Amino acid sequence: MANTKSAEKAARQAEEHRARNIALRSRMRTAVRNVTAAIAGGDKTAAQTSYQTAVPVIDSLVNKRIIHRNKAARHKSHLAARIRSMP
Repeated sequence: MANTKSAEKAARQAEEHRARNIALRSRMRTAVRNVTAAIAGGDKTAAQTSYQTAVPVIDSLVNKRIIHRNKAARHKSHLAARIRSMP
């Protein structure tokens, strides 16, 4: 329970930020899942196009400091390596 006006406002802002962060993180996970599904489907062109749409989503979360830059780099690197290894 917040004791001051500023603490009440901070609590409200924290709730809004948390909801926004959850939505953005979910968008990133969906983009990564789409790439993974395209890779599993064996369609290299679909995997490449979904990767091209996933990269800006991942990078935007880094700029907003929702995920760490190393985590973003790891996601992008692993997905790109899996796409490269496709026949």
